[in-house]
Amino acid sequence: MASVGKILRRTFLIGSAAVVGGVAFGAYYVSRPAPNPLKPGEGEAALNPFVLIDQNGVTLFAPRAEMGQGVKTTWAALIAEELDVDLDQVTVLHGPAAAAYYNSAMMGESLPNKGYDISNFQHNLAEALGVVGRVLSLQVTGGSTSMKDGFERMRLAGASARETLKQAAANRLDVDPSALKTASGFVIAPDGDKIAYTELAIEAAAIEAAEAPLRDPSKWRYLGRTQPRLDMAGKVTGTAEFGVDVRLPGMKFAAVRMNPKLGGVMNGYDDSAAKTMPGVEKVVNLGTGVAVVANNTWLANQAVEAIDVDWGDAPYPSETDEIFSHIAKAFDDAPNSTMRDDGDVTTLPDGASEITAEYKVPYLAHATMEPMNATALFTGNALELWCGNQAPTLIQMRVANVANLDTEAVQIHTTYLGGGFGRRGEFDFGEIATKVAMAMPNVPVQTTWSREEDMRHDFYRPGAMARMRGAVKDGQAVLIDGQVAAQSCAQQAVNRYTGLPAAGADKVLVEGFFNQPYAVPNYRMSGHVVDLDIPVGFWRSVGNSHNGFFHETFMDELALAADRDPLDFRLELAKSEHAPSAGCLEAVREMSNWTGQTAKGVGRGVALAYSFGTPVAQVIEVVDEDGTIRINKAWIACDMGLALDPDNVKAQMFGGMMYGLSAACFGEITFSEGEVEQFNFPDYDALRMHTAPQVEVRVLETNRHMGGAGEPGTPPSMPALGNALFDLTGERARTLPLINQFNLLI
Repeated sequence: MASVGKILRRTFLIGSAAVVGGVAFGAYYVSRPAPNPLKPGEGEAALNPFVLIDQNGVTLFAPRAEMGQGVKTTWAALIAEELDVDLDQVTVLHGPAAAAYYNSAMMGESLPNKGYDISNFQHNLAEALGVVGRVLSLQVTGGSTSMKDGFERMRLAGASARETLKQAAANRLDVDPSALKTASGFVIAPDGDKIAYTELAIEAAAIEAAEAPLRDPSKWRYLGRTQPRLDMAGKVTGTAEFGVDVRLPGMKFAAVRMNPKLGGVMNGYDDSAAKTMPGVEKVVNLGTGVAVVANNTWLANQAVEAIDVDWGDAPYPSETDEIFSHIAKAFDDAPNSTMRDDGDVTTLPDGASEITAEYKVPYLAHATMEPMNATALFTGNALELWCGNQAPTLIQMRVANVANLDTEAVQIHTTYLGGGFGRRGEFDFGEIATKVAMAMPNVPVQTTWSREEDMRHDFYRPGAMARMRGAVKDGQAVLIDGQVAAQSCAQQAVNRYTGLPAAGADKVLVEGFFNQPYAVPNYRMSGHVVDLDIPVGFWRSVGNSHNGFFHETFMDELALAADRDPLDFRLELAKSEHAPSAGCLEAVREMSNWTGQTAKGVGRGVALAYSFGTPVAQVIEVVDEDGTIRINKAWIACDMGLALDPDNVKAQMFGGMMYGLSAACFGEITFSEGEVEQFNFPDYDALRMHTAPQVEVRVLETNRHMGGAGEPGTPPSMPALGNALFDLTGERARTLPLINQFNLLI
C-alpha cells in the first residue's frame, strides 16, 4: 500500500486546467485543486499559481506574508531551485487572496502529540490533514509553518513547469526531452542553442503536465545556502511599500478612536468641535468608536481627539489585581486538558524532596513598529483593500461581510508588514478601514491608527499563572506536576474568525508545557481555561511564550534542589528522550564554555524549549556593573532539521530571542478602571542597541522532520535570563517583567 506521503506527491500534479492565454500546471495536494487565481493576458502564461511567464521574464509568487522573516526569498528559492531560474533575474510578488495558496502545514499542528516524539505515521497523517487548509482557504502566515508548507509543494511546482517547458522545446526541435537541459531560464538544446522560457510558455499550454522528479539535494544551487534577501534593496532605500506607504490618486486619510474599555459600548458622542476644523471631511460612526476623514493623517488625529465620547464600561474586572485574582480562581475548576499524564504524580516517591513554586506573567502587546492601518476603496459593488496582513483569504471574507459584498468582489493587496507577530492575523484594522471607506464611496481612504490606539486596542498575549510541584531524589527529577491558567487565545480566535464557539482540549494553552523533551517518570501537565472578556490573540510563540518561562524556571529550581549543575541536569533528562534537544544543550555548553562556575559579578542561566518542531537551547550571561545589571552575552543552538537558508535561520533565532528578552525585561500591559495603562513605547520599552547582548548562534541539522524558525527563539529567552539573574543575585524571578525586581540597564 502506498504511503500517505507518496499519494500526496502523486496527486500534486493531477487536475491541471487551461487558463486564458496560458496554462496552469496542477500544483495541488488534492484531486480537485483550487482554481489558479492568476489571470494571464495575451502573451502570458501561468504555469501554476506560483509561476507566471511573459515576454519580460519570470514572476514567482510567494504568498506568505513578508514581515521581516525572509519568507519571500526562501519560497522563491524553493521554486527557482527546480525551475532553473536565477533569483536575481525574477520578480517576486505576494499574490492575490486565493485558496490555491492555502497553508498545508498549519492544520497538522493541531494533532494532540508532543511533536518531538512524532512517528512516521503521525507525520504523514499531519501532512494529509493539510488538505483541510484548502477547504477552509487558509492562506495564513503563522505558526512558523511557512517552510514546512512550501518545501515540497514549491519544488514540485518548479519541477513540473520545468519539465513541461522542456517538452515544449522538444516538440519544437523534434528531439527527445531527455536530450535537453535547463539553466537560468533557458532550455538548452544538444548543440548548445538556447530557447528562453519566455518563448516556450504559450506552447506549453497544449501539453499535459507530467510528474517531474525532484533533484537530489547534492545538486541544489540555492537551498541549504544563504541567499541575499530579495527585499533588501527596497528596504534599505525606502522604496519597499508597507501599508502606510500606499498612495492612490485622490486619497483621503482617517484616524480612529475606539472604546478604551475594551469591549464596552459607545453611548454617544459630540463631534461639533471636530467638524469645524479645517480639512475635516467626515466623522464616521463605527458603532463602538468613531473615525475622522481629513486631508492628512495628522489633522485626522487631531480632529478625532476633539470628539467628546461617552464610553460604556468594560465587561471584565477593572483593575489588574482583580483580573489576576480571577485567573487564579481557574485553578479551582477541572482542567480543560491534561495532555501529559505519565506515571503517578499523586504519590511522592520514598526519600524524594518536594519543591513547589507559583509563577505569573503579564498581558503583552504585539507592539509592531508599523501601527495598524489599511487603505480601502469602496465603489458600491466592489472593494479593494491595501494592507499588511497574515491571512488574505480570511480578511477578504471578513471585509466582504462588512461591505455586504460577495467575496469575489473584494480584492486584497498585501503589502510588506512592519511587524506582525500574530497581530496582523486579526481583521479589525481591515474591517474598520472598510467601514470608513463605505462612508466615502469612490474615494480611497487610508485609515491609520495612532500608536496609542494600537497599543491600547490589541489582542494581547494573555496574562497567565502556573502552579508547579516537583520532586527530586538522588540528584534526579522524579516528579513534575504542573498547572497553567490563562485565557484561551485559540478559543477566542475561533469565535472571532467563524462566529462559532470553540470546544475541546486547548493544545495552544499548554504548548511548551506538556511537550518538553525530558524523561521524568511521573509527569503531569494540565491547562485551565480562564473565562474573561479581555481580547487576547496569538503573540509570537503563543502558549510557548509563557509556558517556556514557567517550565524552564522550575527546571532550574529542581536542579538547585537536586544540587546539580542546571545544564547537566537538563542534558541528562533530555538525552534519552530527544537526541536533537540534547544536542542543542551540548552545543551551547561548548559555545559558552559552560563550567557551572561564574566569576564574581557574572551570572549565567540556561534554558531549553521545544516549540514548533524545533528545540532551542540558550545560555544568557549577565554582569553587574556598579549595581546595574547588563545582559552581556547570549549563545543559541537550534535544530530545525534541514535549514534552507542557514544565515536566515540564525537571524530568526536572534530576533526571536531579542523579542523575548524585551518582553522579559520590560513588557507589561496593566489595567486601571478598565483601560490599558500603556500608551506608547515609553510605557512599553524594548531592548536597545546599548542594552542588547553579543550573540552567537549555531544551527544544527539532525532533526528528522523540518521545524520552524520564526518563533522558537522566543520561549527559552525569558527563563534563561531569569535563571542568569538568579545565578548573579540569588533572587529567583517568578514574575515578569524583570525590571520590577532587578536594577536592569535601561
